Amino acid sequence: MVERQGCHYCIEWKTELGPIYPKTAAGQFAPLRVIDIAKDIPDDLSFARKVVFTPTFILVEDGQEIGRIEGYPGEDFFWGLLEMMLKSKTEFGGAT
Repeated sequence: MVERQGCHYCIEWKTELGPIYPKTAAGQFAPLRVIDIAKDIPDDLSFARKVVFTPTFILVEDGQEIGRIEGYPGEDFFWGLLEMMLKSKTEFGGAT
């Protein structure tokens, strides 16, 4: 998750989903790592393109971006988008 300090939608995601995300099948399959957009991308990561919007959820495999969700569309849409991305880009088979 790439966030920006003071980002309303980042705070909303962290409040609504942050506590339950690691307890879900998706959260266990794709653990969350939070990165500040104002800082350099960590050396062990490579993104397909620049991150402009926050939050942006970037799915990474072997340090390379393989998918992303830009923005936080609310709880109901987020889970659906996440599951579709995980199923289309990985071997994920479980429900969120």
